[in-house]
Amino acid sequence: MRRQMPPRIYCPDACVLCNRSLPLTFHHVIPKLVHKRRRVRQQYSSEQLQEGIWVCKPCHSAIHRFIDHAELAKSFHTVEQLKSHEDLGKYVRWSSKQRRVKKVRRKSK
Repeated sequence: MRRQMPPRIYCPDACVLCNRSLPLTFHHVIPKLVHKRRRVRQQYSSEQLQEGIWVCKPCHSAIHRFIDHAELAKSFHTVEQLKSHEDLGKYVRWSSKQRRVKKVRRKSK
């Protein structure tokens, strides 16, 4: 039986990292992949494990590109900590200056 997720009531209009108005995705600040680990269960409550932030897809991809799941759970579980990461912070600063991402159409053969 799958456990039901709590409702994500508040969804901002813009990404909490780059402040761009793009479609948002929910990022668990403590990745679900590490929720079953004993150390994580002892360190965080079940409510803390369900907390998350709303980020755009490019920022969400960048988070996982630059920081692995174990490191996210251990050291980067707030917006401020994420922005303080050297590579991710650099990406967020660059991304916040970009226009809305346009879809690129591929030429059909």
